[in-house]
Amino acid sequence: MVAIAPTDTEIIVIGSGIGGLTCGAMLARYGFDVIVCESHAIAGGAAHGFKRDGFTFDSGPSLYSGLSYSPSANPLRQVLDAIGEKLPCITYDTWGCCLPEGDFDTSVGASQFGEVLAKLRGSAAAAEWQQLQRVMEPYAKAATALPSLALRFDLGAAITLGKFAPAFLRSAGDAIALAGPFSKIMDANVKDPFVKNWLNLLCFLLSGLPADGTIAAEVAFMFADWYRPAAVLDYPIGGSEALVNALVRGLERHGGQLLLNSHVEEVLVENNRAAGVRLRSGKIIRARKAVVSNASVWDTLKLLPESSVPKRFRQQRQATPECDSFMHLHLGIDAAGVRSDLACHYISVKDWEMGVSAPQNVVLVSIPSLLDPGLAPEGKHVIHAYTPGNEPYDLWQKLDRTSAEYQQQKQARAEVMWLALERIIPDIRSRCEVTLVGTPLTHERFLRRNRGSYGPGIRAGTGLFPGPRTPLAGLFCCGDSTFPGIGLPAVAASGAIAANTIAPVHKHLEMLRDIAIENC
Repeated sequence: MVAIAPTDTEIIVIGSGIGGLTCGAMLARYGFDVIVCESHAIAGGAAHGFKRDGFTFDSGPSLYSGLSYSPSANPLRQVLDAIGEKLPCITYDTWGCCLPEGDFDTSVGASQFGEVLAKLRGSAAAAEWQQLQRVMEPYAKAATALPSLALRFDLGAAITLGKFAPAFLRSAGDAIALAGPFSKIMDANVKDPFVKNWLNLLCFLLSGLPADGTIAAEVAFMFADWYRPAAVLDYPIGGSEALVNALVRGLERHGGQLLLNSHVEEVLVENNRAAGVRLRSGKIIRARKAVVSNASVWDTLKLLPESSVPKRFRQQRQATPECDSFMHLHLGIDAAGVRSDLACHYISVKDWEMGVSAPQNVVLVSIPSLLDPGLAPEGKHVIHAYTPGNEPYDLWQKLDRTSAEYQQQKQARAEVMWLALERIIPDIRSRCEVTLVGTPLTHERFLRRNRGSYGPGIRAGTGLFPGPRTPLAGLFCCGDSTFPGIGLPAVAASGAIAANTIAPVHKHLEMLRDIAIENC
């Protein structure tokens, strides 16, 4: 990191979310002079980590898979391999469920969920699940036939994807179905209401939308990763901060720079081309080759001079539907006497009839210090509970963050998370040593998310994610506004694809050879 921003470089990346860091690190790996500009004092965007009173918190994602081994179908693991970074992980396979049907544990892997279904719903439901697993096998192969790190958005894709073409063509018939909503596959194979509810829940966690809005490819990828023999989940030692640090190390080791506290106010346009950025400080950094925005689609538009892109393009992008926001509850607790059979993660659902995307109906809980005790002082635990993409921004947008009304609403809207936690640790409120409540306004302020949104909510069959290119020469985009799926694998893929599209084909091919990607 440097204290003074340079005035000239080849490529500027706006934002150090996982998509931006991935793009920057890959561009540096390709030999470009690249600078990543981050508005805040901490890198990582929605995946950054932070500390309070000896507790280390994940600000966002806490459920990972496909990071602890190579080769992996997870684009994020592929990027780490490409930039030569290791990420030590703890593996596990079980999480807890607090559902209307009761509380139970379930696991990733080929068979355990079928056993859970047999107990909960009987042999017919278990048989349906087993049949669905068989149906999903060819779709899973199709979904992983073209590694995302081989993708680029120019004619060079015909070359970089060449070695994977035979496997893809063998799965071409299945690949067509993957572009539609998963509900078509689900409805043709599943009748049991609980299994449908479960699949809708998984879809919501993957994309922010239920099964009828989630493209089948995302679910097929999940089945390939979670519901296979010997599947495991991963947790990076040190939390999401360790993942961010690995990407920053890769960026810097290959010659790239990360500028913190460097808020981009405007993309400079000269001769109908993105030519650099102007920072809030007034500093101008010029980009000889390209500018890549890791900001959301709505926030990227705010950075562009009005006449720099066609009016129709601006209107279409501005109209991109968005998912709702989050409530967060970060806790540091005294763990003395806490039950010994806690799981690292819990999913809580109040009422299936409300729908998985209904406000405050679904709560996720993470207790990562169960896996990595270094995240909390001895005898303590760190907890992150959150409502994932189902908190309406409209309830908050007119509130003053310094007002008593805001504080009262924070406490009232956090209650659903406390209640979910009490199903797991009944005396949780009396154990708290650190209590932090986050709202959509927190999400908007600290993560620079338009209206605090989780990301675009483009429903399967109604529109396509646009990819990295824009009508403005020299301007590219990455992040959750460009590639389907809101989670870390999707944004990592988006960053790599943007970098690949900018890089010469021969360097792209060299990278693929170096990391020996096969069909995973």
